Amino acid sequence: MRASQFTAIGLVVAAGLWIASGHFFPHERAEGAGVASKAPDKLFRVAVQTARPQPYTRRITLSGRTEADKKVIAVARTGGLLTELNVQRGSRVEKGDVIAVLSDEAREAQVMQARAQVEQRRVELEARQRLAKVNAVPRLELAAMEAQYKAAVANLAAAEAERNRGEVRAPWSGIVTDVTSEIGSAAFSMAGKEIAQIVSLDPMLAVAEISEQHVGGVEPGGQAEVRLVNGLKRTGRVRFVSRVASETTRTYRIEVELENADGSVPDGITAEVTIPMTSQPATRVPRSALVFSSRGDLGVRTADSAGVIGFAPVTVVEDRQDQMWVAGLEAGTRIVVQGQDFVREGQRVEAVPTPTAVGAVN
Repeated sequence: MRASQFTAIGLVVAAGLWIASGHFFPHERAEGAGVASKAPDKLFRVAVQTARPQPYTRRITLSGRTEADKKVIAVARTGGLLTELNVQRGSRVEKGDVIAVLSDEAREAQVMQARAQVEQRRVELEARQRLAKVNAVPRLELAAMEAQYKAAVANLAAAEAERNRGEVRAPWSGIVTDVTSEIGSAAFSMAGKEIAQIVSLDPMLAVAEISEQHVGGVEPGGQAEVRLVNGLKRTGRVRFVSRVASETTRTYRIEVELENADGSVPDGITAEVTIPMTSQPATRVPRSALVFSSRGDLGVRTADSAGVIGFAPVTVVEDRQDQMWVAGLEAGTRIVVQGQDFVREGQRVEAVPTPTAVGAVN
């Protein structure tokens, strides 16, 4: 046979043996396929931060105005002519200062007459008492004389009170904001005629309205910061929190008391009132960490120790420009702060502390 024929036969036999080897050694291929099928899938990597709740005091800012603590209109309490007017707009008065005087109208004479009558009754009573000691007068007559003396004393007190009504005095220290009468004005039949308006500027009140959702977090006695439209800042005390809502706005009145001995805080100026709310445990998280669950609940995605994604509902305590304070997270909860939009609940991930980059493990 030729050499070429031997070569061809050899090639055919070799090919047959190679094909037959797959039937004789199938376990080797199966083992190799199994190794390939067991190659692990790549886990998605997310960044997490650990929740550390801490007491947090939310601050609420309200728009309001200043308001004088006391306002009064001084009035004439008796008849007569206005003979003296000791104040003008802007005058500062102290408690008890005489701001106006009415004509006498014989009030001083009535006091003198009542005083004389008291002296007469006193002398008569003392004489009757001496006679009563020796049984020279009946006991009943002595009792009548004592009653007359007491009546005379009462008449004197009434006469002095009427005389004092001729002087209009400041009920407290403050500023005269308006004068409505002039010297010579008559008040014969007008007891109650307005003389001047007095405003007490110390203390001054900062008044604001708070919504029904937040009124429960403010208590009297707490501190508050007040900033006026003219740039002046004051720290005051919450003096009053109304428990009755306005019928029109459904808001509640809040009063903050400010010291104003120098009178630098005017009445009626626009003010911004910042009040700390009741402290509560809260956790700080990035704004981007908040997501909605499939049921529409607001919360954050979490990763447990095995890297399984979960969901924890939260309530917003305060919304700031770059971060959020939320309540409802337990201490130690791992919050997904990067990659939370690319995972779902129940998915297993690789959780790494921030700020490791997000992505698939290479």
